[in-house]
Amino acid sequence: MDFAIPAAIAEDLARFKDFIKAYIIPSLPSWNRQRGLPPAFFHHMGEGGWFSLNFKDGRLTRESALKEVLVAEALAAVSPGVAIAALAHIDLGLMGMFLFGSQDHHRTYGPDAVRGKTVMCLGNTENIAGSDVAGISMTAEKIDGGWVLNGTKAYVTNGYIADLGVITAVSDPDAARNSRLSMYLVDLNTEGVSRKKLNKQVWIPSDLTRLKLDNVFVPDDHLLGIRGRGLQQVLEIFTNSRVPISALTLGGAVGAFNLAVNHMQKRKIFGKKIINYQAKAFEISDYYAKIESARLMLWKACWDFDQADDFRQAASMAKYLAVEIARQVTVWAADIFGAASVVHEHPIHKYPMDTWGASLGEGTQDVQKLIIFREFMKRWRVNADRLPHQTKSRLVPDP
Repeated sequence: MDFAIPAAIAEDLARFKDFIKAYIIPSLPSWNRQRGLPPAFFHHMGEGGWFSLNFKDGRLTRESALKEVLVAEALAAVSPGVAIAALAHIDLGLMGMFLFGSQDHHRTYGPDAVRGKTVMCLGNTENIAGSDVAGISMTAEKIDGGWVLNGTKAYVTNGYIADLGVITAVSDPDAARNSRLSMYLVDLNTEGVSRKKLNKQVWIPSDLTRLKLDNVFVPDDHLLGIRGRGLQQVLEIFTNSRVPISALTLGGAVGAFNLAVNHMQKRKIFGKKIINYQAKAFEISDYYAKIESARLMLWKACWDFDQADDFRQAASMAKYLAVEIARQVTVWAADIFGAASVVHEHPIHKYPMDTWGASLGEGTQDVQKLIIFREFMKRWRVNADRLPHQTKSRLVPDP
């Protein structure tokens, strides 16, 4: 593995950081007050080439995972709430169409989606079903020429502003538990769709929305993938998005860490700068090493993905480590600011809260542990005399 960032990606990252300074940072106060992102944000992201999917030769194509996580980390260091809106558009909504959409879907919706002119979301979680994806209750009834969807999706990032949604629903209620669901591409501006923006305390200024579908018609050709494979398909989306959300989580830790260290270099207590107390030097060293360890695990997941190796375990380990470390770092950083950290408008206030939000996305910590264990045992049974990192296993789709 080469730890050097390729020159082309490094140049893109430098350009992106200039974009953050020139556009994102000056706009944040207004976006946070309004608790929403304007369409222009998605347009600028698309025009700059900051989304990880492109449109080429009539199809959606994917860029390097390393570039995607570097962009996600840099954006989340400034605002995890802005970063999650970009992630929900590309890595949840558009990812569903990329993985399971037809070439006609790619041609029809792909160009505007990668340019940020069409905003997308994923509607899966319901009040009664989160980690238990197979337990959703939204129904899809087959009729001539299409499907009729009824039900409510509970917590949809970008749901308030999205034009298109990738929606899971029960298409075959009498089938086996792992064959009941199908996935649909739904026009959210169609009749029967209603939206309620939820009052949340994390990931501001992105929206979290309850989507209600009341007799919403979806044409036959907007079935994504294979009927009855919705469960497997949405889990594959989550496996893919687990890598960028790990970067988002890590970025939150980096942003909080940087704020705290800068503050410690300026603030004096008992006549001495905080940075000059040995105890604080030890804390900085401890958390910096932990951040670097999480980043290395994340880059390992990117390497596995870019080499077309099985990245499921690495992605879950990256998510698990990023959350554990971000929890420690962001609370520590808030403590450095003392009482100021409880003020909503203070820059440090958002980071512990946003880490809480990140811990839930793409599976809780317990879900990550289950995935790590299952993948470990697969390799253990096949290679009982070898450590997992000494084996090379490729991702084989379920039959």
